[in-house]
Amino acid sequence: MSKLNKIFDSFIDNKIFENKSVLQSNYTPDNIPHRDEQIEQVASILAPTLRSERTSNLFVYGKPGSGKTLSVQYVTNEITDRSKKLGVNLRIDYINCKMRKVADTEYRILAELVKKLGGNVPATGLPTEQIYNKFIELIEREPQLVVLILDEIDQAVKKISDNFLYNLTRLNSELARSQISIIGISNDLTFVDNLDPRVRSSLSEEEIIFPPYNALQLQDILNKRAVIAFKKSVLEDGVIAKCAAYAAREHGDARRALDLLRIAGEIAERESSYKIKLEHIDKSNEKIESEKILDIVATEPKQFQLTLLAIIILIESKSLEKIFTGDIYNIYQEVCRKTKNETLTQRRVSDIIAEFDMLGLLNARVISKGRYGRTREIKLNIPIQIIPRVKDILNNSLHLS
Repeated sequence: MSKLNKIFDSFIDNKIFENKSVLQSNYTPDNIPHRDEQIEQVASILAPTLRSERTSNLFVYGKPGSGKTLSVQYVTNEITDRSKKLGVNLRIDYINCKMRKVADTEYRILAELVKKLGGNVPATGLPTEQIYNKFIELIEREPQLVVLILDEIDQAVKKISDNFLYNLTRLNSELARSQISIIGISNDLTFVDNLDPRVRSSLSEEEIIFPPYNALQLQDILNKRAVIAFKKSVLEDGVIAKCAAYAAREHGDARRALDLLRIAGEIAERESSYKIKLEHIDKSNEKIESEKILDIVATEPKQFQLTLLAIIILIESKSLEKIFTGDIYNIYQEVCRKTKNETLTQRRVSDIIAEFDMLGLLNARVISKGRYGRTREIKLNIPIQIIPRVKDILNNSLHLS
């Protein structure tokens, strides 16, 4: 018990943080550095709502952590405040399409929208057309402008198809008293290129690109937050620069930079350190990398999970560091039979392995076998300490545990 009291006392006597919340992803600062141009563009496109006019649909894209969602929410918060003062009936609803059980089917997206409008529908069971009718009925209760923000819209299209987007953009033709505008936010810069031409022409009336932050901009963002987040003199020299350098390698991801700094502070706190040191940034980076891998494993489609499980089983059963594509396919077939899942062709499994390579979960090197053709030598890139957690996720998802 004395050990527990010592731990609790060390946290009560906090030596590191002044206001940790400013390093959290849901914190909205009073101003957003290095995004003036993009914020003004968003504001110009949405400004007609203040005259009760429907705005163009807007598509915003850029790499993760480039300030897209933060900037859109900053502008929509300002417009909401101004519309109330002007007596304009404007409502802005936000949905994160990466959330499970909210945006993995067209039905669930609509059910969530109905819920936000004060209605209620069962989680499953009704025809999708009936949910659309309910959605229209709720919007049409009074004359209003509705702006739907669909964050990580590429994730929904990946799970569902782009038909639901086309259906949403066509709703205005059925509305007599109200109008809908859509703001789509995507991390995938090529997402629009892959949309059905009908959807693209109706959705992407306006487009704004958010460039990645560079290392100096990231340092500026971190310095501004650190002044509020930490007690004086707790940051060792070079900590901010190292955070920015790590995040700049991750396509200028400001969210990554803030997470690195916050987690480094938490690690320092647990170690009862009076300072956040460079080594704490390294430990923080390792922790985030591990969590990123676990998140990928948990959210990838079933066939990806089946393939990854086959790779892990093969490596563990043969105690090998490197294996080959053909060996994987044999184990993959067994895993599919055991889990009663459809078995893909060897070519498709080979494509999945290539995608794992792009995600950084493994290294796949093409080697020649002379007249026997070519194969790929596979080396797993997942830290050994988190493999048991990866297997737990896969076994739960595939109902093997």
